[in-house]
Amino acid sequence: MNILILGGTRFMGRFLTEAALSSGHEVTLFNRGKANPDLFPEVEKLIGDRYGDLQALKGRRWDAVIDTSGYLPWSVQESAELLAKSVGHYTFISSASVYIDLESPGINEEHAVGRLSAESWEN
Repeated sequence: MNILILGGTRFMGRFLTEAALSSGHEVTLFNRGKANPDLFPEVEKLIGDRYGDLQALKGRRWDAVIDTSGYLPWSVQESAELLAKSVGHYTFISSASVYIDLESPGINEEHAVGRLSAESWEN
């Protein structure tokens, strides 16, 4: 399978890249090239910035995308829309968006997943 990983060199992305490669998949990474740039020398790396420079993704095709670097809803939507006709499957992974701001009162493990984001859109 030909997989594009947005991010891919830190946190979960690094482990997903390792797992995909060890399973025999062809992997392309898209990131700014700043975090661990020498990691995965055997992998094609596309340099860009999801907050304004997605040019490197245009005109390419992948079987699947794993998005590990989206922190703001609009940036995930922008990359998903750009890649909609170029990929078979788009998966967004985030642990940060589940908890948002742990310092806010009332947010804990029992709080509804994604509820904080929806509430902020209403205001």
